[in-house]
Amino acid sequence: MPEITITGKDGSFSAYLATPAAGSGPGIVVIQEIFGVNRVMRDICDDLAGQGYLALYPDLFWRQEPGIQLTDQTEAEWARAFELYQGFDESKGTEYLTAALDHLRGRDERTGKVGTVGHCLGGKLVYLMATRSDADCNVSYYGVGIEANLDEAKNITKPLLMHIAEADQSVPTEAQQAIKDKLAGNSLVTIHSYPGLDHAFCRVGGQNYDRAGADLSNRRTADFLKAHLA
Repeated sequence: MPEITITGKDGSFSAYLATPAAGSGPGIVVIQEIFGVNRVMRDICDDLAGQGYLALYPDLFWRQEPGIQLTDQTEAEWARAFELYQGFDESKGTEYLTAALDHLRGRDERTGKVGTVGHCLGGKLVYLMATRSDADCNVSYYGVGIEANLDEAKNITKPLLMHIAEADQSVPTEAQQAIKDKLAGNSLVTIHSYPGLDHAFCRVGGQNYDRAGADLSNRRTADFLKAHLA
């Protein structure tokens, strides 16, 4: 049953659910980029299910345009993606994600703990889930705009793994340094930087995809999830 419905505080929205071959496992809420519920993100869920996790991918743009699926291959799609991003309420988004987290914890197939993994917009929302929710661990890939919420860093009480692209055109060097400086004293936070790599270096088929960087960061994520969710 790949498509399910989640009921939140102010409405219901769809989500993609990938189940491991064993039929059960620890849970992961996968958080989207600005391109909606596209194939790239569903493939990430399927890969996590292949690693033994129950992976849930909620549609966060449901109030603007339910089920939208974009790529990074055309200017028109980029324009629509940024339009959706600019109209997105991050606080509401964390509410939707918390509802997804609660839903996942309530499923019979879920065993073990529940964490989050997110890319781009999702990488920022992962950080907010680390500061605003009780997710058991969180993994952020090149989150955009985290520096605007560093005052919440004191609320991090569960392990957080962050992947930062040093040549990220969406996250200036000054913002990257502010994040590193603010989180340096928190033993729960692990930050990896990737020299020479641009934003979305893990997006398979994307404009900035880098296989070596993607493989390295994904191995680090796999080790982190195994350590904190099993």
